[in-house]
Amino acid sequence: MLRALLFILPLALLIYAFIDCLNTPEDEVKHLPKVIWVLVILLFPLVGSVGWLVAGKERHRVGGAGRRSGGWVAPDDNPEFLKSLSEERKQRDEALFKDWEDDLKRREEELKRRESGEGREGRQDREGDAGDKDS
Repeated sequence: MLRALLFILPLALLIYAFIDCLNTPEDEVKHLPKVIWVLVILLFPLVGSVGWLVAGKERHRVGGAGRRSGGWVAPDDNPEFLKSLSEERKQRDEALFKDWEDDLKRREEELKRRESGEGREGRQDREGDAGDKDS
């Protein structure tokens, strides 16, 4: 198992460094031209791969300091996307609040109509009942 690991690890490192070197834009390659880095990685697999990973590529810091502008940004890191979410939520909340207000006004008006209608009917019924008792 250890023998296989001693073969697989450098091979994986070689493949990773080679593909990373090929995918790196020319303006981000440091110290040597990109073609020379590819040859160094292929001719000296272990040393070339480690050299590429340590010194061959311009590395960016994780976070805002080294981030290139104009690149893709994850949605949870994109202030414009987050702003659009808060605007959508605000509009949805305002619409819901307006619907609640309209429903409340409608119910209040309905209640007032019932009370004024029932109040008149109730008085008439009570006066009619009192008249029946007198007879």
